[in-house]
Amino acid sequence: MTRTVIESKTKTVVIGFDEPFCVIGERINPTGRKKLAAELEMGDFSTVEKDALEQVICGATVLDINSGAVFSNKMAEDPRYADNNFVEPPLMAELIARVQAITDVPLCIDSSVPAALEAGLAAAEGRPLLNSVTGEEERLERVLPLVKKYNVPVVAISNDDTGISEDPDVRFEVAKKIVQRAADFGIPAHDIVVDPLVMPVGAMATAGRQVFTLVQRLRTELGVNTTCGASNISFGLPGRHGINAAFLPMAIGAGMTSAIMNPVRAQEMEAIRAANLLMDHDANGMEWIKLAKVLEAMKDGASFAEASAAAAASGGRGRRRARG
Repeated sequence: MTRTVIESKTKTVVIGFDEPFCVIGERINPTGRKKLAAELEMGDFSTVEKDALEQVICGATVLDINSGAVFSNKMAEDPRYADNNFVEPPLMAELIARVQAITDVPLCIDSSVPAALEAGLAAAEGRPLLNSVTGEEERLERVLPLVKKYNVPVVAISNDDTGISEDPDVRFEVAKKIVQRAADFGIPAHDIVVDPLVMPVGAMATAGRQVFTLVQRLRTELGVNTTCGASNISFGLPGRHGINAAFLPMAIGAGMTSAIMNPVRAQEMEAIRAANLLMDHDANGMEWIKLAKVLEAMKDGASFAEASAAAAASGGRGRRRARG
């Protein structure tokens, strides 16, 4: 069976058809987070460190590190800061160093800038996941040599020089092309994790069914693991967490093996833990039982992160008392 191995200095995570669903924490990403971008511009990494620890305690087994920050004030003083090729490589290296100093989970290095990807690869301990390559010719020629050089797995996003197709058959063919081109570099299919691209269901009613069908084809025809930006499915709709919590187990049932998502949301993590249990990917139901104790503690007013931390500190025993 296909196994994609990701490693830190001390831990190994396997993404696979017979493995528990891999939760890749998405929070360390300044894109669209003005407060975080402003902090990073000031050299303040406190939110990054807080987000790293919270995501791990809530169940992330891999942390995505995205360096796509916009430094508006510095840009006004120095035009070089308008260029992501200037901003992202040193920022990526610093983000990775900060996160590795406080947690030992494997990392996912996430950037649209090849130089930032390489800076991340040089800074990361172990065998990180690289995010990402697309079917665009220039991107293939820039990123696949890095994947081969550092012997790391890579996320392959199903768009190419023509853009993102609404036709799932076209997206499948793009994924197939990437797998074939990777093979030309000596990169095996088990090191390709395909993102079939989740469209918002609010804009395309068939978006959910498209993903489920694509995931099944990617698994059976190409033998690759899969991932997605899980929250894309609910973009623009009310009650997003409920939609996400329904989508994730359905995607898991279709064969999806990982997702880049926010693990600090109890509703989504409860759905994933239940799916793992029902797919027989939770030995003796131990993870479900641990989660049930966390959810019980939340009834006393604790947040999901607080209840998860308390359960970890007590070895999962007992119930958190109400504060105040």
